[in-house]
Amino acid sequence: MAALSNVTLPHVVDLRQIRPGDLDALLLEETAAWDRRLHWDFRPSADLVRRFVEMQALAGFALIREGAVVGYVYYVCEERKGLIGDLYVLDAFRTVENENLLLNPVLDALFRTPFVRRVESQLMMVGQPFTRTLPSASRAQVFARDFMEIRLPAHLLASDNGHPGVPVEQWEESDQEEAARVIAAAYDRHIDSRINDQYRSPAGARRFLLNIVQYPGCGTFLKPASFVALHPASHAMCGICLSSLVNQRIGHITQICVTPEVRGAGVGYTLLRRALDELTAQGCERATLTVTAANDSAIRLYESMGFQKTQSFAAYVWE
Repeated sequence: MAALSNVTLPHVVDLRQIRPGDLDALLLEETAAWDRRLHWDFRPSADLVRRFVEMQALAGFALIREGAVVGYVYYVCEERKGLIGDLYVLDAFRTVENENLLLNPVLDALFRTPFVRRVESQLMMVGQPFTRTLPSASRAQVFARDFMEIRLPAHLLASDNGHPGVPVEQWEESDQEEAARVIAAAYDRHIDSRINDQYRSPAGARRFLLNIVQYPGCGTFLKPASFVALHPASHAMCGICLSSLVNQRIGHITQICVTPEVRGAGVGYTLLRRALDELTAQGCERATLTVTAANDSAIRLYESMGFQKTQSFAAYVWE
């Protein structure tokens, strides 16, 4: 490994120059921040970062100051899109300028990559998410998103105001193909498809579902608290609600959506209530979810069920 510079001014090096141990203090603080702010166990994600850094297989950059790693960012390419997976700078050095020292080379690298035309990211730990100066600002769009939480058990849901005529079944792995079609239909011309272009097609939704079920970025997938709704007439799938565990006692709703023909009929309520009941049965003390701030109807539903906003963050898109 090349020796880390001892210059005082922060500078950026390729993440593949860093040893896994160089990230220990940074990842320890980030893990504590995710737990404190979101009740989220970040350790599985941190372990993945260490493993890929050890293999020199993680594309990204590290911010160095006085020979120590004080920040990092990593990214991946997916067909014509780049994804910024995470960016974190130690509290003592967190400024918009230092965070942009990491964002700038990422965007440069991605837009130099053949066929990449779009970059997406939802960075939960950056400072000043809505007022900050963004690199490549002329290409950037910013979408406000809310992190919401409910304490369990959800006593307000004692009487079911959902749709009694819609059968609800537990999620099975064989549901993925039909669920991808439900996601694409649910988000057609929806603001969330501007944030995540995987929602725009069944093929993209399949990749989205694979990430939820197999990787720890949204927690550990929890099949018992994941459900599908079937249309009462056609018995085709018309809604899904998927859950994960992000902490031993915290559940997270990773995806909930319904098709346009049953929207407003209580199907989403029924699915979410079943998920919250099962999370309670699994020993969870809280449940969380994220929602785009402009999605008024979804926010009204969540608030009516007892969810409260605990923080806002930004989704960034560069095209």
